[in-house]
Amino acid sequence: MQYRQLPGTDLDVSVLCLGTMTYGEQNTEQEAFEQLDMALDCGVNFIDTAEMYSIPPRAETMGSTETMIGRWLQQRGCRDRVIVASKVAGPGRDWLPYIRGGNNHLDRSNIQAAVDASLRRLQTDVIDLYQLHWPERRTNLFGALGYVHEDDAGATPMLETLQTLGELVGAGKIRHVGVSNETPWGVMQFLRLAEIHGLPRMVSIQNPYSLLNRTFEVGLAEVSHREDVGLLAYSPLGFGVLSGKYLDGRLPDSARLTRYPHYDRYSNEQAQLATRDYVALAQKHGLDPAQMALAYVTGRTFVSSNIIGATSLEQLSSNLESAEIRLGDDLVSEIEAIHQRHPNPSP
Repeated sequence: MQYRQLPGTDLDVSVLCLGTMTYGEQNTEQEAFEQLDMALDCGVNFIDTAEMYSIPPRAETMGSTETMIGRWLQQRGCRDRVIVASKVAGPGRDWLPYIRGGNNHLDRSNIQAAVDASLRRLQTDVIDLYQLHWPERRTNLFGALGYVHEDDAGATPMLETLQTLGELVGAGKIRHVGVSNETPWGVMQFLRLAEIHGLPRMVSIQNPYSLLNRTFEVGLAEVSHREDVGLLAYSPLGFGVLSGKYLDGRLPDSARLTRYPHYDRYSNEQAQLATRDYVALAQKHGLDPAQMALAYVTGRTFVSSNIIGATSLEQLSSNLESAEIRLGDDLVSEIEAIHQRHPNPSP
């Protein structure tokens, strides 16, 4: 396993990060412990979770993922070997009414309540990386296209959000801060406020990035390089689509899109066409399609860590093996040619 320094910190994170959003929904606690054990044994020292997990979000399972991770940390006695990242949910009146009444603005009271609850569930004194799961303001996220500007009246000022995070860093409850599902403007605004007011810098951004969605390269990749904000890439396999297992209308038993067909961001017609080409290319080079897709993401210079997820130990083992794969220049050129034919079918 390779490690990269999380920008602006003293944390060396594994190039693969274990995503955990299935714990409590698709995976039992025993299965979660088995995955965490395997990842740790393979050198993964970075675990990502969120207060709203597991996914799909439900009132009955909210916080279950953090609770399972907390029990594992206590039973294994390995907190000093693991870098823990979590997230505070943004507003969700329509779809998250059970998280602080759905009025969970990114203000002082909501963020403080969220951090304290996550610390209790994780059974730890400090969260190493605390992230804003999505912006409070109305902007393009979760695949939205065609930006339409809306007035931010009533929204929590970004300065208050950052000041609150700074207070939590000062109190020793969190070490570093990051954003997720953000835009170039949002990242730069937080960095500007941090510089002006002497507040913590955002050290990371957790956004989607895969062969089916390379929109991060338009604007945000330059921000990552020039401003030293590392990408934590999520959905690097496009909900498993890039493995090829859903091609030709196949719906494997217990697979995510079989169980939750409304998560169709990565399975539209154009994404299927692109996936077919990527799978054929991997097979031509004697590679597992999922491992090729993961290796491409891990190999990008702006990626600090690639967030992998799995519902079985077999899947997880295969994903972990991708860390040792290096894609040659000729293969990367062929990937770029497919990207030119099918640019960003799943933004």
